[in-house]
Amino acid sequence: MNLLEEILTIGIAAGGTMLTRFLPFILFPSSKPIPVFIRRLGNFLPPAILGMLVIYCYKDLPANFTLDSLIEIIAGMITVFVHLWKKNMFLSISLGTLSYILLLNFF
Repeated sequence: MNLLEEILTIGIAAGGTMLTRFLPFILFPSSKPIPVFIRRLGNFLPPAILGMLVIYCYKDLPANFTLDSLIEIIAGMITVFVHLWKKNMFLSISLGTLSYILLLNFF
């Protein structure tokens, strides 16, 4: 790429980033109430996205349970139990990831 293409690429990337940051404030100013549909999406989408991530993570799990697949299932169960216990998504994901790494390295 020449210098002009690099400048254009950086400008487009910066403009796209700024657009995604400013667009919600432009579309939904603080002087107007947020539409009901958007509030429902705000309540519905986070658990739906997390559920899709769980499905994506377990999609390649083999039918015959190897030690690696058992480690994945145990780490997932730890994540679920910690979340049901503490109701803290950061803590549950962190402990689930840490347990997966520790189990994978020690077994």
